[in-house]
Amino acid sequence: MVVERRWGESSPDAAVVWHTIGTIREELSDCDGADTAYRRAAAILNNRRGDEALTPVRITVASSTARLHRASGRLDDAERLYAQTIELAEWYYGTGTVEVALLLNDLAVVYKYAARFDEAEALYRRALPITEATRGRGHVDVATIWHNLGGIEHARGRFGAGEIYARRGVQIRQAALGPAHVAVAKDIAALAALVQGQHRFDEPEQLYWRAVVIFENAFGPVHYELAVNFNNLAALHAARGNPHQAEELYRRALDIKNQLLGPSHPDVALSLHNMAMLAVRQGDDECARDLFERAMKIFESSLGIEHPKTVTSRSKLAALPLKQRCPGD
Repeated sequence: MVVERRWGESSPDAAVVWHTIGTIREELSDCDGADTAYRRAAAILNNRRGDEALTPVRITVASSTARLHRASGRLDDAERLYAQTIELAEWYYGTGTVEVALLLNDLAVVYKYAARFDEAEALYRRALPITEATRGRGHVDVATIWHNLGGIEHARGRFGAGEIYARRGVQIRQAALGPAHVAVAKDIAALAALVQGQHRFDEPEQLYWRAVVIFENAFGPVHYELAVNFNNLAALHAARGNPHQAEELYRRALDIKNQLLGPSHPDVALSLHNMAMLAVRQGDDECARDLFERAMKIFESSLGIEHPKTVTSRSKLAALPLKQRCPGD
């Protein structure tokens, strides 16, 4: 690498470049490549621990690594690293700074993934006034927190409250970035899920497909956000009584997740669980049992036996008759 040849492998400039490579790999959904790059950056910084001037770079590399842990389903590792990084940021920047607020938001996302909703909401509400005061109420970072508060309400099943938060996030981010930005697509997809939760289907379908077009134009046909939107569109069609369209979309989501995340990721299990629920509605108990079993094993190994998703799959599995044979086995 040019930077390493010019300044040496232990140069802070090399750490910055490795971090940049990691973020590019992460955007391309190359988790292994991102992990390798972030590790290279962290190793360089660890060899220069006494240099306080490198603290901002340390915080950036650590927060990116924690974000990757979260995306890979390593929630305990993500929580631990975010907590350490927040402590470092509070020491270096101060407790009321936007740098700390952004990290509080990121840790809250981990808590949300771990179904620790009250802890997540508390961190979002700590981060919101700091971010509004330092960035301004029309900033995209404020939109992100409103988006995430909507996500907490979605996870709780309080869709009406979440819709209010989500629409605020969409309004702020669209005004800042324009209607075709990928971040706006994430916002409108989250809004669609909240509206769909209230059994209103026309607007959500339009919003999901709008998001799909934006993501495909930006990232191509294989990207995590596409999988999320195909999954949600499948659920919408299942609710409308269109099982064939639902199954096709679930399979598109599952294929993308398997390619990007591997077969043992909890998001893969979520798609399997959803396909199992569809099979139950179609009266195909044997296939449903097979899918619930696969989903439950992944949830148990990645999230733990007491996680709500694990418990739900286990209870759905127990409600089915004994398995005979699943066509295709």
